[in-house]
Amino acid sequence: MPVLKKIVVQDFRNIVFQEVCFSPNVNCISGDNGEGKTNLLDAIYYLSMTKSAFAAPERSNWRYGTDGFALGGTYGMENGLESRFSIQVGAEGKRLVRDDKPCPRLSDHIGLLPVVMISPSDISLVSDSSDERRRFANAVLSQMDPEYLAAVQAYNRLLAQRNHMLRQENPEEQLLSVLDLKMSSAAQTVYQGRLRLCEGLRPLIQDYYAQISGGGEEVSLSYKSDLSAGSLPQILSAARQRDLALHYTTCGVQRDDFLFTMNGHPIRRAGSQGQQKSFLVALKFAQYEMMKKAYGFPPLLLLDDVFDKLDLKRISHLIELVAGSDFGQIFITDTDKSRIQGIVDRITEDRAYFNASAGVFTKVEQL
Repeated sequence: MPVLKKIVVQDFRNIVFQEVCFSPNVNCISGDNGEGKTNLLDAIYYLSMTKSAFAAPERSNWRYGTDGFALGGTYGMENGLESRFSIQVGAEGKRLVRDDKPCPRLSDHIGLLPVVMISPSDISLVSDSSDERRRFANAVLSQMDPEYLAAVQAYNRLLAQRNHMLRQENPEEQLLSVLDLKMSSAAQTVYQGRLRLCEGLRPLIQDYYAQISGGGEEVSLSYKSDLSAGSLPQILSAARQRDLALHYTTCGVQRDDFLFTMNGHPIRRAGSQGQQKSFLVALKFAQYEMMKKAYGFPPLLLLDDVFDKLDLKRISHLIELVAGSDFGQIFITDTDKSRIQGIVDRITEDRAYFNASAGVFTKVEQL
């Protein structure tokens, strides 16, 4: 499995320049809020996904006053050899290099360094629009299935063309029908992938939630898609006049959603902050388990302030869960130095501690 041995970060958010070497097992980063703990974890995520874990403009990742940033990582790969990955991001775009050889397509890199990140921003999966939940599904499936990633990209390109045609005066409906057929294959691949994802995640989420929460509530996940009613050309044909009137495509997998429920009710309304946080942790652990099975080895696990808004009982269950499972390399951040030490010392003797201060990360022997 890929293990991140060293990362080099330059001009990424509040990090001017840092070179940090990691433990192959558990790495703990402590420090006050705003010191850069999350930025370091997001830099690790970026090396895997070629984008941030957070939905924000690319320029927001540039350190103030700079015209871009650079990330580099040295990984121990599953074949026993080392590989170096680097990405430079600026006004001209992104340039990815592996072992001194440029990668012509960023999509070819997705899935080589599998990663799962859990952070407080995950609450957007519960509270925000369906865009966030589709973004989550795409991030999971794109790492495991290159065909899915290609289908999403193809569908989005064709959807943009269709919407452009709909904005024109008197668009030719025959051309719209041809475009609908072209979109159909990609849409079906996306639909089937998301359906499998939902079916695979549901029992894992229920199991992990029961372990974290100690039982009590019944949680579930379901998938909502226009394609459940028929093929995309049929659906688009039925909505043609509405699309022409509104000048955009009103049906398709770009409207898909995933529904999170607790005891049969939307968790956004029925769950407390702690219950919602427990559900989101269970969701990400389910993602982790699903990816581990698909790859045959565990992904990198990034736990950013994961104990926030959890009571002591749930924290205890979460500790037992991490300690008792076959996890790979883990990165944990927390503002409470004594708490993170107590947690990690129970998990393993092979760990590294770092203190974060103003974008500088110092390795410490003891907290």
